Amino acid sequence: MRFGLTQEFDCSYLSDQREQLLVLVENEQAQAKHYDILIGAGFRRSGEQIYRPHCTACHACQSLRVLASSYSPSKSQKRITNKNSDITVVASLDEKPAYYTLYARYINTRHRDGSMYPASEHQYRSFISSQWCQTLFFEFYHHDKLIGVAVTDLLANALSALYTFFDPDYTYRSVGKFAIIKQIEYARKKNIPYVYLGYQIDACEKMNYKREFYPHERFIDNKWHYFSKK
Repeated sequence: MRFGLTQEFDCSYLSDQREQLLVLVENEQAQAKHYDILIGAGFRRSGEQIYRPHCTACHACQSLRVLASSYSPSKSQKRITNKNSDITVVASLDEKPAYYTLYARYINTRHRDGSMYPASEHQYRSFISSQWCQTLFFEFYHHDKLIGVAVTDLLANALSALYTFFDPDYTYRSVGKFAIIKQIEYARKKNIPYVYLGYQIDACEKMNYKREFYPHERFIDNKWHYFSKK
């Protein structure tokens, strides 16, 4: 496998750090072939790109994966499930035009200070879509209204949660956390061992919801380390 290094740029999560990425430089066939291996080595997908943080002065990013078969919901996660008992969840392999409308409203309302603002259809597709990776869409309906979508990569032995967006009017429902719970439940039913949640950064408060799902493993110093409830 061939890799390249990006230039350094300002970190999106830690304001006092600079970021650099190690990127797989291969064709689509090789990307599809190797992604199952690379995600187990701390890599992740964004659009067509497979990457891993490779920062010289910082090692805060830790790939995190939940052990689906052993997952034990916390009291707050049980409350979230109960709160959303009237939400219907549908898993689809087909992307729908309604997704972008919901995505744009989510980004333009909740992430006006982020790098994805303002939302555009080109930016949306370059982030979500991949020609070489099978993607599963978890749709969340309140009655007949689509209120959220969780975009998830379907791999040989894992689900990889790429991104979740939802109607800002339903923020009080904790849709993002509910989406993770439902992805873990889906993995459990399908005997899929892992649900990858992306990178955990302990110093970034808005990322810390990920570490609330136990048991999980984190990729630290090129090894997976087990974390259980304290």
